[in-house]
Amino acid sequence: MSDATATPAELHGHEDHGHEDHEAHYGVPGYDPTASKMGMWLFLFTELLLFGTLFIVFAAYFYKFPTYFMEASSSLNIPVGGFNTVVLLTSSLTMALAIAALQRGNVKLSVKMLNATIGFAVLFCIVKAFEWGGKFEHGIWPGSDHVSAMEFGQQVFYSLYFVMTGFHALHVIIGAGLILWVKKRTLNGTISQERLVLMENIGLYWHLVDLVWIFLFPLYYLIS
Repeated sequence: MSDATATPAELHGHEDHGHEDHEAHYGVPGYDPTASKMGMWLFLFTELLLFGTLFIVFAAYFYKFPTYFMEASSSLNIPVGGFNTVVLLTSSLTMALAIAALQRGNVKLSVKMLNATIGFAVLFCIVKAFEWGGKFEHGIWPGSDHVSAMEFGQQVFYSLYFVMTGFHALHVIIGAGLILWVKKRTLNGTISQERLVLMENIGLYWHLVDLVWIFLFPLYYLIS
């Protein structure tokens, strides 16, 4: 009877005890992995809204200028874009392997996989820089005299191409920086087999970056 009619003070005591156990388990005051994951999913939702809006703009202009979009798309290098697609897909694999390794307590392998993921991110950016450089050499960038002389539909295509791939490359750079930060925290023990939600969250972010490119590649490189 006394158990069924616990007083508010007793209930509050149980809550405090649970909270203390929670902090003792994770070793970080106020650490809540569930809240952290929910916050990350909400952040990723805002990213999806942002990129989704850009994709809608692309679709609207493609519907209006299909011929000009396909003509402009033919100037893009499909093998280069395909290579970068393979690079990012492989980086998603290495990121997943890093998380799986830490779940098994293999810190050394996890760090190796994080290094590989960072390496693939750097490789992607290098390839993208050379690709953009080739466009600049031919006078192709938003507002250039060469692009301004093109049909309006082609001008829109190149403007969207540089905006969307540039914005995506920025996310790749940010993601690589976050993975480097996660690597350091893994090495010093802040992220461990018992506390790997931060690595999981950054992994989610990285998979989103890869997913966005999977849509960008066919939309810009293969429509011709």
